[in-house]
Amino acid sequence: MKLSVLVLITAFSVALSIGLVNFYFQHSWYFMLISFGVSFFTSFIVFYYLLEKYIYSKVVLIYKMIHNLKLGKDLKDALGEYVSSDPINDVEQEVKEWAGAKKREIDVLKKQEQFRREFLSNVSHEFKTPLFAIQGYIDTLQDCLVDDPEMATKFLKKAANNVERLSYLINDLDSISKLETGEIPINFQKFDFVGLAKEVMEGLEDNARNKNIKLSFKEKYTSPAYVKADREKIRQVMINLVQNSLKYGRTNGSTAIKIFELHDQFLIEVTDDGIGIEEKHLPRLFERFYRIDSHRSREEGGTGLGLAIVKHILEAHQQIISVRSTLQIGTTFAFTLEKIN
Repeated sequence: MKLSVLVLITAFSVALSIGLVNFYFQHSWYFMLISFGVSFFTSFIVFYYLLEKYIYSKVVLIYKMIHNLKLGKDLKDALGEYVSSDPINDVEQEVKEWAGAKKREIDVLKKQEQFRREFLSNVSHEFKTPLFAIQGYIDTLQDCLVDDPEMATKFLKKAANNVERLSYLINDLDSISKLETGEIPINFQKFDFVGLAKEVMEGLEDNARNKNIKLSFKEKYTSPAYVKADREKIRQVMINLVQNSLKYGRTNGSTAIKIFELHDQFLIEVTDDGIGIEEKHLPRLFERFYRIDSHRSREEGGTGLGLAIVKHILEAHQQIISVRSTLQIGTTFAFTLEKIN
């Protein structure tokens, strides 16, 4: 209800009461009407003045304070000019919007806190696994295997493998941190993506042969596909994606690379015919340490950071990556790169 309407109702009520009292004592309609008119006018002026001075101005100030807080302005700006025919409704609307914004902020903070807890838990677990293994091998060597050179060498190699795994983990975490903060520069250059993909496939040929997986292009590319990107980082992207497809691919299966030419980009797909991924896992695949099957993933090796690194590298190139998958059919990772002539 607007202030002017409120004042009119209040003034009318007071004036009517005074007029009725006067009528009761004077028993005259003439005196009642005069007293009603005078009372109504006087009450209206008084109440309007009081509301304007002590309520309306306070409501306006509250509105300005809430409005400026919402916009992140200094509180002193709340004393600036403000014109509105319905400040109470404005205050209500501002409070609702402000409360909604704060609720969204709280929801985001809760998600960030949950992510932080999961991240710390995962980091702790990933570090503890190789550290405990190293400690166990060294303790065993100290206790009983010093006089057996063959067993000592075997245990030392196992300890060294876990040290190497720990080193990879630290390096990957460092890489993600630097990519997020922009500390690792992106060295843009022109290069042929077809040639790079061939190099990656040749480098991973032994891995593919171990699982009898056919690694190839989906089509024959006779001409180069020039892109503008950081060659070494895109090489890392391809290695991670192809290794991932081999790791979770089906024995006697295949992994294929296909290049689509768009208007000003190339779309690159890495497709396997492996076990596939449930839809519920797809939104979280690029999170650090997220594993669909943690036991099997650790047996396959890796740090659990490969896809997170891929995502950060492509985001640093201002490009995108997506994934689609069907259980028992296979998985496709697709990303874009800037095309250049």
